[in-house]
Amino acid sequence: MKCKILHESAGRMRVHLACRRMSLHQADVLEYYLRNVDGVSEVSVFDRTQDAVIVYRTDRAALVRALSAFSFEKVETMDLVPDHTTRELNREFEDKLSWTVIRRVISKLFFPLPVTTALAIYHSIKYIREGLSALLHGKLSVAVLDATAVTVSMVRGDFLTAGSVMFMLRLGEILEDWTHKKSVADLAGAMSLNVDHVWLKTGETETLVPIGDVQAGDCVVVRTGSLIPLDGKIVSGEAMVNQASMTGESMPVPKREGSYVYAGTVAEEGECVVRVEKALGGGRYDRIVRMIEESEKLKSTAEDKASRLADRLVPYTLGGTILTYLITRNVTKMLAVLMVDFSCALKLSMPIAVLSAMRESSGHHISVKGGRFLEAVAQANTIVFDKTGTLTYATPKVAQIVTFGGNEESEMLRLAACLEEHYPHSIANAVVAEARDRGLTHEEYHSQVQYVVAHGISSMVDDKKVLIGSAHFVFEDEGCRVPEGEEEKFDSLPPEYSHLYLCIAGELAAVICIHDPLRKEAKAAVRALHELGIDKVVMMTGDSRKTAEAVAAEVGVDAVYAEVLPEDKAAFVRNEKAAGRKVIMIGDGVNDSPALSEADAGIAISTGAAIAREIADITISSEDLFALVTLRSLSQALMARIHRNYRFIVSFNFSLIVLGVLGILPPTTSALLHNMSTLAIGLKSMTNLLPEGEQNSAH
Repeated sequence: MKCKILHESAGRMRVHLACRRMSLHQADVLEYYLRNVDGVSEVSVFDRTQDAVIVYRTDRAALVRALSAFSFEKVETMDLVPDHTTRELNREFEDKLSWTVIRRVISKLFFPLPVTTALAIYHSIKYIREGLSALLHGKLSVAVLDATAVTVSMVRGDFLTAGSVMFMLRLGEILEDWTHKKSVADLAGAMSLNVDHVWLKTGETETLVPIGDVQAGDCVVVRTGSLIPLDGKIVSGEAMVNQASMTGESMPVPKREGSYVYAGTVAEEGECVVRVEKALGGGRYDRIVRMIEESEKLKSTAEDKASRLADRLVPYTLGGTILTYLITRNVTKMLAVLMVDFSCALKLSMPIAVLSAMRESSGHHISVKGGRFLEAVAQANTIVFDKTGTLTYATPKVAQIVTFGGNEESEMLRLAACLEEHYPHSIANAVVAEARDRGLTHEEYHSQVQYVVAHGISSMVDDKKVLIGSAHFVFEDEGCRVPEGEEEKFDSLPPEYSHLYLCIAGELAAVICIHDPLRKEAKAAVRALHELGIDKVVMMTGDSRKTAEAVAAEVGVDAVYAEVLPEDKAAFVRNEKAAGRKVIMIGDGVNDSPALSEADAGIAISTGAAIAREIADITISSEDLFALVTLRSLSQALMARIHRNYRFIVSFNFSLIVLGVLGILPPTTSALLHNMSTLAIGLKSMTNLLPEGEQNSAH
């Protein structure tokens, strides 16, 4: 498609597309196409003007080629746009806000007094009805104050003031509703499925296929730690399924033959075959939205406190209004108290501040499932790291394969990959990748695979029991032995690597040495977290003590625990909380799930196991541990904003009341200043907490 460059500077370009009009969906198509271009860091598309502003890091020529190759028809087939975006939602509320302001301006400038009076009476019905409803239900809420202020103004014949009060209330309602719905939509999008391939079962054969190829009636295999990719019914096997993302249930639910399972839930334990009843697009997004809106997880302690305080202040405001009239016998001074209350600003600004912070987090590739978890991160003083895939890269490599008992290296790798490909973990991925890189095919030739969480895998091959996993699993739990005469070879295994032990028929067959390099930013990120007030950084791993201590020394953690089981991690978190400390847990594997659940804020790495992401309260990008530093900074900035909002609301509104009672400010001016301050603090609460680029300042 033809486009014209309207303006250009270093790393930034504004272009105009040569099309007659652009729909909201087409704007999304263009935006996601450009976001998919290598080196493009930011895109804004304006459908009304058919313009796009592009911020890029790549060479200009590549971007120009991408723009030249663009067409709406071609990109539609690429399926880049998610099912739900917030562009339509934003347009809906932009229009609502604009028309509300335009109607008010037209009314003030052009309508005669009788017409504005009639409009004020008509609009007041809504507020009076809500106030009466609250009273009938025995509640002295903000709705009662709003209704009283509007009613008293109209009884006095001051319809201009009544109109102004209702206009400001309407603006506040629109802004609060907009921010809430957009934050929920962003959050639901972040929680949507991210499954590319599934194991399709045909007869006795399992084949890894793209999820888009699965049709209703097909059977897919789901194993421990895997996300259930599509809605369906279990036809064989059984599993304990975590349904927290759908129902909010904290405990896993047993599912067996005949049970219905939902896309996005996770098999915590067991294995089952699911007959798909609904292909992609089965309504998971809408269920997530409902779950979020109903969930108390959205409410932080600060929001709850603001909401309770707002309602508790209503009787005092009404009492102050009556007392002022009894003392002064002055209706004007009485109205000055009534027109100003603390409740509106408290109830508007606090949720907006929290939801806006959640939205800002998503811009830094951080998905937060509720405001209370940002609060927990801000208050945390202990942070627990898993090692593999968290402090180390999520893509470890096979460095060496040491064989025993005369086995061939390629055959042992082939067997290991055949077992490991079924389970989502970075070490398993390394084994599968090494087999692929060596051109080794590994068709299914084993019987049913059993996964033992945090230990390893057990199966049968040629009527022999095959095990792969940790030393604890194969030697202590299963009683395997090193082949006679090869003890020295075993003792000289390179200590700098993590070891994966493969045993056949009770005898060690091979040790796969995994190079698990430390993230280059790990040490600096840990130092930055210390500087931000976290005084206890702990590393816990199932790896050997020698390997763990070497990593801990390099990273600079305060304590290290090696050769731990999942229950050990969870117990440590519980003990820290019992000691009065706020704990963050960061992990990426199935074995981290119990500790993630126990922590005040559980944080999963985006490339980790599905169950870790599902159970975690927060998910961060796997690309950079400084996302944790950004999260901590953002959380602390949010709490500072909330406290500033409290101080400003109380002091400013109290000052207005005092000035009104003293007769310095008339009620109309007090109402205007009160509502303007409420709107201003709401708008301020919608702004970003961190200046652009601050999240990278610690590098």
